[in-house]
Amino acid sequence: MKRILLRSGKSPFDVVPVEEALHRDVIATNAGNLIFSDAAHKILTAPGTEVFSNGMRTEVKAASQINEEYDAFVVPLANAFRPTFEPGLQRLTRLIGKLKIPVVVLGVGAQFGVTYNPERLKPMEGSVREFCAAVLEHSASIGVRGEFTERYLNDLGFRDVEVIGCPSMFLHGDRLPVEKKAAALTAQSRISVNGSHTAVRGGGLHKVIARAHQRYPNLLYIGQNLSDAKQLYWRDVDSVGGRVVEMPTHPDHPMYREGKARVYIDPVTWMDDLREFDYSFGSRIHGNIAALLAGTPATVLAFDSRTLELCRYFEIPHRLLSEVPEDLDPADLYEEADFTALTGNHKERFDRFAAFLDKNGLQNTFTHGDGGAAFEKKLRSLSFPAGVRPWNETDVASLTSRFGWLHHRIRELDSQNAQLKRDLAKSRTGARAAAKAASVIPSPSIYRRAKRAVGGPLRRALKPNKS
Repeated sequence: MKRILLRSGKSPFDVVPVEEALHRDVIATNAGNLIFSDAAHKILTAPGTEVFSNGMRTEVKAASQINEEYDAFVVPLANAFRPTFEPGLQRLTRLIGKLKIPVVVLGVGAQFGVTYNPERLKPMEGSVREFCAAVLEHSASIGVRGEFTERYLNDLGFRDVEVIGCPSMFLHGDRLPVEKKAAALTAQSRISVNGSHTAVRGGGLHKVIARAHQRYPNLLYIGQNLSDAKQLYWRDVDSVGGRVVEMPTHPDHPMYREGKARVYIDPVTWMDDLREFDYSFGSRIHGNIAALLAGTPATVLAFDSRTLELCRYFEIPHRLLSEVPEDLDPADLYEEADFTALTGNHKERFDRFAAFLDKNGLQNTFTHGDGGAAFEKKLRSLSFPAGVRPWNETDVASLTSRFGWLHHRIRELDSQNAQLKRDLAKSRTGARAAAKAASVIPSPSIYRRAKRAVGGPLRRALKPNKS
Protein backbone atom coordinates (compact mmCIF):
# COMPACT_ATOMS: atom_id res chain seq x y z
CA MET A 1 0.00 0.00 0.00
CA LYS A 2 1.40 3.40 -1.03
CA ARG A 3 1.18 5.98 1.74
CA ILE A 4 1.01 9.67 0.82
CA LEU A 5 1.47 12.44 3.37
CA LEU A 6 -0.55 15.49 2.36
CA ARG A 7 0.03 19.01 3.62
CA SER A 8 -3.41 20.01 4.92
CA GLY A 9 -5.10 21.37 8.01
CA LYS A 10 -7.15 18.23 8.53
CA SER A 11 -8.45 15.13 6.79
CA PRO A 12 -11.75 15.58 4.91
CA PHE A 13 -13.14 12.87 7.20
CA ASP A 14 -12.27 14.61 10.48
CA VAL A 15 -15.47 15.93 12.02
CA VAL A 16 -14.33 18.76 14.29
CA PRO A 17 -16.75 20.78 16.47
CA VAL A 18 -16.78 24.48 15.64
CA GLU A 19 -15.20 25.56 18.94
CA GLU A 20 -12.33 23.12 18.55
CA ALA A 21 -11.88 23.95 14.85
CA LEU A 22 -11.47 27.64 15.65
CA HIS A 23 -9.19 26.95 18.62
CA ARG A 24 -6.91 24.66 16.57
CA ASP A 25 -7.26 26.73 13.39
CA VAL A 26 -7.83 23.68 11.21
CA ILE A 27 -8.51 25.98 8.23
CA ALA A 28 -4.97 27.42 8.48
CA THR A 29 -6.41 30.97 8.75
CA ASN A 30 -8.49 30.64 5.54
CA ALA A 31 -11.28 28.14 4.84
CA GLY A 32 -10.36 28.26 1.15
CA ASN A 33 -7.31 26.13 1.99
CA LEU A 34 -9.57 23.17 2.75
CA ILE A 35 -11.23 23.41 -0.67
CA PHE A 36 -8.00 22.53 -2.47
CA SER A 37 -6.54 20.22 0.18
CA ASP A 38 -9.76 18.15 0.34
CA ALA A 39 -9.81 17.99 -3.45
CA ALA A 40 -6.19 16.79 -3.49
CA HIS A 41 -7.05 14.16 -0.86
CA LYS A 42 -9.88 12.82 -3.03
CA ILE A 43 -7.91 12.95 -6.28
CA LEU A 44 -4.93 11.05 -4.83
CA THR A 45 -7.03 8.32 -3.19
CA ALA A 46 -6.38 5.82 -5.98
CA PRO A 47 -6.30 1.99 -5.72
CA GLY A 48 -3.52 0.82 -3.42
CA THR A 49 -3.00 4.33 -2.06
CA GLU A 50 -3.75 5.85 1.34
CA VAL A 51 -3.64 9.60 1.98
CA PHE A 52 -2.90 11.13 5.38
CA SER A 53 -3.09 14.76 6.53
CA ASN A 54 -0.02 16.24 8.23
CA GLY A 55 -2.10 18.83 10.10
CA MET A 56 0.15 21.56 8.62
CA ARG A 57 3.10 20.36 10.73
CA THR A 58 6.50 21.12 9.18
CA GLU A 59 8.98 20.22 11.92
CA VAL A 60 12.37 19.25 10.53
CA LYS A 61 12.76 16.75 13.37
CA ALA A 62 9.88 14.75 11.85
CA ALA A 63 11.82 14.11 8.62
CA SER A 64 13.18 10.69 9.60
CA GLN A 65 9.72 9.50 10.65
CA ILE A 66 8.21 10.77 7.39
CA ASN A 67 10.93 9.02 5.38
CA GLU A 68 10.21 5.79 7.23
CA GLU A 69 6.40 5.84 7.15
CA TYR A 70 5.47 7.48 3.84
CA ASP A 71 6.20 7.03 0.15
CA ALA A 72 5.58 10.62 -0.99
CA PHE A 73 4.95 14.08 0.43
CA VAL A 74 2.38 16.09 -1.58
CA VAL A 75 2.19 19.83 -0.98
CA PRO A 76 -0.86 21.73 -2.29
CA LEU A 77 -0.14 25.45 -1.96
CA ALA A 78 -1.86 28.72 -2.79
CA ASN A 79 -0.12 32.12 -2.76
CA ALA A 80 2.95 30.80 -0.96
CA PHE A 81 5.34 33.21 -2.68
CA ARG A 82 4.44 36.29 -0.65
CA PRO A 83 6.41 38.15 2.05
CA THR A 84 4.11 37.24 4.94
CA PHE A 85 4.55 33.52 4.22
CA GLU A 86 8.33 33.60 3.92
CA PRO A 87 9.00 32.07 7.39
CA GLY A 88 6.58 29.24 6.58
CA LEU A 89 8.21 28.71 3.19
CA GLN A 90 11.62 28.51 4.84
CA ARG A 91 10.41 25.91 7.36
CA LEU A 92 8.94 23.86 4.53
CA THR A 93 12.22 24.11 2.61
CA ARG A 94 14.22 22.86 5.60
CA LEU A 95 11.89 19.89 6.00
CA ILE A 96 11.99 19.00 2.29
CA GLY A 97 15.79 19.18 2.39
CA LYS A 98 15.81 16.35 4.94
CA LEU A 99 13.40 14.10 3.06
CA LYS A 100 14.44 11.15 0.91
CA ILE A 101 11.01 10.50 -0.63
CA PRO A 102 9.37 12.24 -3.63
CA VAL A 103 7.93 15.71 -2.92
CA VAL A 104 5.27 17.02 -5.29
CA VAL A 105 3.99 20.62 -5.22
CA LEU A 106 0.44 21.16 -6.51
CA GLY A 107 -0.48 24.65 -7.69
CA VAL A 108 1.85 27.07 -5.91
CA GLY A 109 1.34 30.74 -6.69
CA ALA A 110 3.17 34.05 -6.44
CA GLN A 111 1.25 37.07 -5.23
CA PHE A 112 1.63 40.35 -7.09
CA GLY A 113 -0.76 43.04 -8.21
CA VAL A 114 -2.82 42.54 -11.37
CA THR A 115 -0.14 44.36 -13.42
CA TYR A 116 2.44 41.65 -12.62
CA ASN A 117 5.14 43.62 -10.85
CA PRO A 118 7.39 41.20 -8.93
CA GLU A 119 9.32 43.99 -7.21
CA ARG A 120 7.66 43.34 -3.83
CA LEU A 121 9.03 39.78 -3.89
CA LYS A 122 12.66 40.85 -4.42
CA PRO A 123 13.58 40.58 -0.70
CA MET A 124 12.44 36.95 -0.58
CA GLU A 125 13.92 35.73 -3.87
CA GLY A 126 16.54 33.73 -1.99
CA SER A 127 13.86 31.84 -0.07
CA VAL A 128 11.90 31.12 -3.26
CA ARG A 129 15.00 29.85 -5.03
CA GLU A 130 15.92 27.56 -2.14
CA PHE A 131 12.39 26.18 -1.96
CA CYS A 132 12.15 25.45 -5.69
CA ALA A 133 15.63 23.91 -5.78
CA ALA A 134 14.75 21.65 -2.83
CA VAL A 135 11.49 20.54 -4.45
CA LEU A 136 13.12 19.80 -7.81
CA GLU A 137 15.63 17.56 -6.04
CA HIS A 138 12.62 15.37 -5.22
CA SER A 139 10.32 15.72 -8.25
CA ALA A 140 10.25 16.08 -12.03
CA SER A 141 8.58 19.49 -12.07
CA ILE A 142 6.75 22.11 -10.00
CA GLY A 143 3.03 22.65 -10.56
CA VAL A 144 2.04 26.33 -10.50
CA ARG A 145 -1.32 28.11 -10.49
CA GLY A 146 -1.01 30.16 -13.65
CA GLU A 147 0.87 32.36 -16.08
CA PHE A 148 2.18 34.93 -13.59
CA THR A 149 3.83 32.36 -11.35
CA GLU A 150 5.23 30.45 -14.34
CA ARG A 151 6.85 33.65 -15.67
CA TYR A 152 8.15 34.56 -12.21
CA LEU A 153 9.90 31.19 -11.71
CA ASN A 154 11.20 31.17 -15.31
CA ASP A 155 12.77 34.59 -14.64
CA LEU A 156 14.48 33.09 -11.57
CA GLY A 157 16.02 30.42 -13.81
CA PHE A 158 13.66 27.49 -13.22
CA ARG A 159 12.42 25.68 -16.34
CA ASP A 160 10.79 22.56 -14.88
CA VAL A 161 7.59 24.48 -14.21
CA GLU A 162 4.10 23.46 -15.37
CA VAL A 163 0.88 25.43 -15.20
CA ILE A 164 -1.73 23.10 -13.69
CA GLY A 165 -4.07 25.57 -11.97
CA CYS A 166 -5.46 24.56 -8.59
CA PRO A 167 -6.47 20.99 -7.62
CA SER A 168 -9.73 22.33 -6.19
CA MET A 169 -11.13 22.71 -9.71
CA PHE A 170 -10.67 18.98 -10.31
CA LEU A 171 -12.73 17.81 -7.35
CA HIS A 172 -15.08 16.17 -9.87
CA GLY A 173 -12.36 15.14 -12.31
CA ASP A 174 -12.95 16.17 -15.91
CA ARG A 175 -16.59 17.14 -15.21
CA LEU A 176 -17.63 20.65 -14.28
CA PRO A 177 -21.32 21.25 -15.03
CA VAL A 178 -22.24 24.90 -14.40
CA GLU A 179 -25.47 26.34 -15.76
CA LYS A 180 -27.57 29.39 -15.14
CA LYS A 181 -30.76 28.41 -13.32
CA ALA A 182 -32.65 31.51 -14.40
CA ALA A 183 -32.61 33.81 -17.41
CA ALA A 184 -31.94 36.79 -15.13
CA LEU A 185 -31.59 37.66 -11.46
CA THR A 186 -34.57 39.16 -9.70
CA ALA A 187 -35.09 40.79 -6.32
CA GLN A 188 -35.94 37.35 -4.92
CA SER A 189 -32.85 35.57 -6.25
CA ARG A 190 -30.57 33.88 -3.75
CA ILE A 191 -27.14 35.45 -4.13
CA SER A 192 -23.89 34.73 -2.31
CA VAL A 193 -21.19 37.37 -2.03
CA ASN A 194 -17.66 36.90 -0.71
CA GLY A 195 -14.68 39.13 -0.05
CA SER A 196 -11.68 39.92 2.10
CA HIS A 197 -10.65 42.76 4.37
CA THR A 198 -7.95 43.65 1.84
CA ALA A 199 -10.53 44.03 -0.91
CA VAL A 200 -12.52 46.33 1.36
CA ARG A 201 -9.64 48.57 2.37
CA GLY A 202 -7.96 48.69 -1.02
CA GLY A 203 -10.81 47.96 -3.41
CA GLY A 204 -13.99 49.40 -1.97
CA LEU A 205 -15.81 46.06 -2.04
CA HIS A 206 -17.90 47.02 0.99
CA LYS A 207 -19.73 49.62 -1.10
CA VAL A 208 -20.67 46.98 -3.68
CA ILE A 209 -21.88 44.69 -0.88
CA ALA A 210 -23.92 47.51 0.71
CA ARG A 211 -25.71 48.25 -2.58
CA ALA A 212 -26.41 44.56 -3.20
CA HIS A 213 -27.76 44.24 0.35
CA GLN A 214 -30.27 47.02 -0.40
CA ARG A 215 -31.43 45.42 -3.64
CA TYR A 216 -31.49 41.71 -2.77
CA PRO A 217 -33.13 40.61 0.50
CA ASN A 218 -31.79 37.04 0.07
CA LEU A 219 -28.15 38.13 -0.18
CA LEU A 220 -25.75 36.08 1.99
CA TYR A 221 -22.15 37.00 2.78
CA ILE A 222 -19.67 34.11 3.11
CA GLY A 223 -16.39 34.89 4.85
CA GLN A 224 -13.32 32.66 4.90
CA ASN A 225 -10.83 33.97 7.45
CA LEU A 226 -10.36 32.60 10.94
CA SER A 227 -11.05 36.10 12.24
CA ASP A 228 -14.36 36.09 10.32
CA ALA A 229 -15.38 32.85 11.99
CA LYS A 230 -14.41 34.13 15.44
CA GLN A 231 -16.48 37.25 14.90
CA LEU A 232 -19.52 35.18 13.98
CA TYR A 233 -19.16 32.55 16.71
CA TRP A 234 -17.61 34.48 19.60
CA ARG A 235 -18.26 38.11 18.57
CA ASP A 236 -14.50 38.44 18.83
CA VAL A 237 -13.25 41.62 17.15
CA ASP A 238 -9.79 41.60 18.73
CA SER A 239 -7.82 41.42 15.47
CA VAL A 240 -6.85 43.74 12.64
CA GLY A 241 -9.51 42.28 10.37
CA GLY A 242 -11.99 42.02 13.20
CA ARG A 243 -12.07 45.77 13.61
CA VAL A 244 -13.21 46.44 10.03
CA VAL A 245 -16.81 47.41 10.70
CA GLU A 246 -17.67 47.58 6.98
CA MET A 247 -17.50 43.78 6.69
CA PRO A 248 -20.70 41.75 7.19
CA THR A 249 -18.92 39.53 9.72
CA HIS A 250 -18.59 42.45 12.15
CA PRO A 251 -21.32 42.50 14.86
CA ASP A 252 -22.15 46.12 14.06
CA HIS A 253 -22.89 45.41 10.39
CA PRO A 254 -26.59 45.18 9.40
CA MET A 255 -26.07 41.85 7.60
CA TYR A 256 -24.63 40.42 10.83
CA ARG A 257 -27.68 41.56 12.79
CA GLU A 258 -29.93 40.03 10.14
CA GLY A 259 -28.08 36.70 10.31
CA LYS A 260 -26.90 37.00 6.70
CA ALA A 261 -23.30 35.89 7.11
CA ARG A 262 -21.56 32.49 7.24
CA VAL A 263 -18.16 30.87 7.52
CA TYR A 264 -17.71 27.16 6.77
CA ILE A 265 -15.31 24.82 8.51
CA ASP A 266 -15.92 21.98 6.04
CA PRO A 267 -16.07 22.26 2.23
CA VAL A 268 -18.85 19.68 1.99
CA THR A 269 -21.35 21.83 3.91
CA TRP A 270 -20.12 24.93 2.10
CA MET A 271 -20.82 23.47 -1.33
CA ASP A 272 -24.08 21.85 -0.23
CA ASP A 273 -25.43 25.24 0.82
CA LEU A 274 -24.19 27.01 -2.32
CA ARG A 275 -26.00 24.44 -4.45
CA GLU A 276 -29.25 26.13 -3.44
CA PHE A 277 -28.12 29.57 -4.63
CA ASP A 278 -28.71 31.21 -8.00
CA TYR A 279 -25.42 33.06 -8.18
CA SER A 280 -22.14 33.86 -6.41
CA PHE A 281 -19.76 36.79 -6.85
CA GLY A 282 -16.94 38.50 -4.99
CA SER A 283 -13.17 38.75 -4.64
CA ARG A 284 -12.52 35.34 -3.04
CA ILE A 285 -11.27 32.86 -5.61
CA HIS A 286 -12.08 29.75 -3.59
CA GLY A 287 -15.37 31.19 -2.39
CA ASN A 288 -16.42 31.30 -6.04
CA ILE A 289 -14.75 28.00 -6.90
CA ALA A 290 -16.88 26.42 -4.16
CA ALA A 291 -19.94 27.76 -5.98
CA LEU A 292 -18.75 26.46 -9.37
CA LEU A 293 -18.08 23.02 -7.89
CA ALA A 294 -21.66 23.10 -6.59
CA GLY A 295 -22.89 23.87 -10.11
CA THR A 296 -23.77 27.48 -9.22
CA PRO A 297 -22.71 30.27 -11.62
CA ALA A 298 -20.06 32.63 -10.23
CA THR A 299 -18.06 35.70 -11.18
CA VAL A 300 -14.74 36.66 -9.58
CA LEU A 301 -13.87 40.30 -8.89
CA ALA A 302 -10.11 39.82 -9.28
CA PHE A 303 -8.03 41.87 -6.88
CA ASP A 304 -4.49 40.54 -7.39
CA SER A 305 -2.45 38.11 -9.48
CA ARG A 306 -3.34 35.07 -7.38
CA THR A 307 -7.03 35.39 -8.31
CA LEU A 308 -6.49 36.75 -11.81
CA GLU A 309 -4.16 33.99 -13.02
CA LEU A 310 -6.57 31.26 -11.92
CA CYS A 311 -9.46 33.04 -13.61
CA ARG A 312 -7.49 33.30 -16.83
CA TYR A 313 -6.30 29.72 -16.75
CA PHE A 314 -9.68 28.17 -16.00
CA GLU A 315 -11.59 30.78 -18.02
CA ILE A 316 -13.75 31.73 -15.05
CA PRO A 317 -15.92 34.81 -15.68
CA HIS A 318 -14.24 37.74 -13.97
CA ARG A 319 -13.73 41.48 -13.77
CA LEU A 320 -10.99 43.51 -12.13
CA LEU A 321 -12.28 44.86 -8.83
CA SER A 322 -10.53 48.17 -9.56
CA GLU A 323 -12.79 48.65 -12.60
CA VAL A 324 -16.06 47.83 -10.85
CA PRO A 325 -18.40 50.77 -10.09
CA GLU A 326 -19.68 51.26 -6.54
CA ASP A 327 -23.28 50.83 -7.69
CA LEU A 328 -22.57 47.52 -9.43
CA ASP A 329 -25.65 45.34 -9.76
CA PRO A 330 -24.94 41.58 -9.54
CA ALA A 331 -27.64 41.13 -12.18
CA ASP A 332 -25.32 42.79 -14.72
CA LEU A 333 -22.48 40.40 -13.84
CA TYR A 334 -24.87 37.46 -14.11
CA GLU A 335 -26.14 38.55 -17.50
CA GLU A 336 -22.66 38.92 -19.02
CA ALA A 337 -21.21 35.74 -17.49
CA ASP A 338 -20.48 33.07 -20.09
CA PHE A 339 -19.46 29.62 -18.84
CA THR A 340 -18.93 27.98 -22.24
CA ALA A 341 -15.12 28.10 -22.16
CA LEU A 342 -14.97 27.19 -18.46
CA THR A 343 -16.92 23.97 -18.92
CA GLY A 344 -15.98 23.22 -22.53
CA ASN A 345 -12.22 23.29 -21.99
CA HIS A 346 -12.26 21.69 -18.56
CA LYS A 347 -11.42 18.17 -19.75
CA GLU A 348 -8.32 19.42 -21.54
CA ARG A 349 -7.14 21.11 -18.35
CA PHE A 350 -7.84 17.98 -16.31
CA ASP A 351 -5.85 15.83 -18.75
CA ARG A 352 -2.91 18.23 -18.33
CA PHE A 353 -3.23 17.98 -14.54
CA ALA A 354 -3.39 14.16 -14.68
CA ALA A 355 -0.29 14.07 -16.91
CA PHE A 356 1.57 16.20 -14.35
CA LEU A 357 0.65 13.71 -11.62
CA ASP A 358 1.76 10.78 -13.79
CA LYS A 359 5.10 12.45 -14.51
CA ASN A 360 5.63 12.80 -10.77
CA GLY A 361 4.69 9.22 -9.94
CA LEU A 362 1.17 9.85 -8.62
CA GLN A 363 -2.04 8.15 -9.71
CA ASN A 364 -5.47 9.78 -9.54
CA THR A 365 -8.85 8.29 -8.69
CA PHE A 366 -10.50 9.43 -11.93
CA THR A 367 -7.99 7.85 -14.32
CA HIS A 368 -6.95 4.85 -12.22
CA GLY A 369 -9.71 4.35 -9.65
CA ASP A 370 -13.43 4.57 -8.95
CA GLY A 371 -13.77 8.27 -9.72
CA GLY A 372 -13.97 9.12 -6.03
CA ALA A 373 -17.11 7.05 -5.35
CA ALA A 374 -15.75 5.46 -2.16
CA PHE A 375 -14.45 8.84 -0.99
CA GLU A 376 -17.86 10.48 -1.47
CA LYS A 377 -19.68 7.59 0.18
CA LYS A 378 -17.50 7.84 3.28
CA LEU A 379 -17.86 11.64 3.32
CA ARG A 380 -21.65 11.42 3.11
CA SER A 381 -21.77 8.95 6.00
CA LEU A 382 -20.48 11.66 8.35
CA SER A 383 -22.33 14.55 9.97
CA PHE A 384 -20.42 17.84 9.78
CA PRO A 385 -21.27 21.02 11.68
CA ALA A 386 -23.32 23.58 9.78
CA GLY A 387 -21.82 26.85 8.64
CA VAL A 388 -20.99 29.26 11.44
CA ARG A 389 -23.74 31.86 11.83
CA PRO A 390 -23.76 35.28 13.52
CA TRP A 391 -24.24 34.97 17.27
CA ASN A 392 -27.44 36.93 17.72
CA GLU A 393 -29.25 34.41 19.92
CA THR A 394 -29.56 34.72 23.68
CA ASP A 395 -31.32 31.40 24.33
CA VAL A 396 -29.93 28.78 26.70
CA ALA A 397 -29.06 26.33 23.91
CA SER A 398 -26.79 28.82 22.11
CA LEU A 399 -25.03 29.68 25.38
CA THR A 400 -24.65 26.10 26.60
CA SER A 401 -22.41 24.95 23.76
CA ARG A 402 -20.09 27.95 23.95
CA PHE A 403 -19.73 28.15 27.71
CA GLY A 404 -19.54 24.39 28.04
CA TRP A 405 -16.52 24.38 25.75
CA LEU A 406 -14.95 27.30 27.63
CA HIS A 407 -15.44 25.52 30.95
CA HIS A 408 -13.76 22.41 29.53
CA ARG A 409 -10.81 24.49 28.30
CA ILE A 410 -10.42 26.11 31.73
CA ARG A 411 -10.23 22.65 33.34
CA GLU A 412 -7.61 21.60 30.80
CA LEU A 413 -5.52 24.72 31.47
CA ASP A 414 -5.82 24.21 35.25
CA SER A 415 -4.56 20.66 34.87
CA GLN A 416 -1.67 21.75 32.63
CA ASN A 417 -0.68 24.53 35.03
CA ALA A 418 -0.74 22.13 37.99
CA GLN A 419 1.58 19.76 36.11
CA LEU A 420 3.90 22.64 35.24
CA LYS A 421 4.11 23.60 38.91
CA ARG A 422 5.01 20.00 39.86
CA ASP A 423 7.64 19.87 37.12
CA LEU A 424 9.05 23.20 38.25
CA ALA A 425 9.27 22.12 41.89
CA LYS A 426 10.96 18.88 40.86
CA SER A 427 13.47 20.73 38.67
CA ARG A 428 14.32 23.19 41.45
CA THR A 429 14.88 20.33 43.88
CA GLY A 430 17.19 18.73 41.34
CA ALA A 431 19.00 22.01 40.79
CA ARG A 432 19.62 22.48 44.52
CA ALA A 433 20.94 18.94 44.84
CA ALA A 434 23.24 19.48 41.88
CA ALA A 435 24.52 22.75 43.32
CA LYS A 436 25.25 21.08 46.66
CA ALA A 437 27.11 18.25 44.95
CA ALA A 438 29.12 20.75 42.95
CA SER A 439 30.20 22.60 46.12
CA VAL A 440 31.34 19.38 47.77
CA ILE A 441 33.12 18.04 44.69
CA PRO A 442 34.32 21.10 42.79
CA SER A 443 35.30 19.13 39.70
CA PRO A 444 34.57 21.17 36.53
CA SER A 445 33.69 18.03 34.55
CA ILE A 446 31.24 16.77 37.19
CA TYR A 447 29.69 20.24 37.50
CA ARG A 448 29.19 20.46 33.77
CA ARG A 449 27.53 17.04 33.70
CA ALA A 450 25.14 18.09 36.48
CA LYS A 451 24.34 21.32 34.70
CA ARG A 452 23.55 19.43 31.52
CA ALA A 453 21.31 16.99 33.41
CA VAL A 454 19.08 19.60 35.06
CA GLY A 455 19.47 22.63 32.81
CA GLY A 456 17.19 21.42 30.01
CA PRO A 457 14.25 20.37 32.21
CA LEU A 458 14.59 23.55 34.26
CA ARG A 459 14.52 25.79 31.21
CA ARG A 460 11.51 23.94 29.80
CA ALA A 461 9.66 24.17 33.09
CA LEU A 462 10.35 27.88 33.44
CA LYS A 463 9.21 28.61 29.88
CA PRO A 464 5.87 30.52 29.95
CA ASN A 465 2.75 28.51 29.19
CA LYS A 466 1.58 29.78 25.76
CA SER A 467 -1.75 28.04 25.89
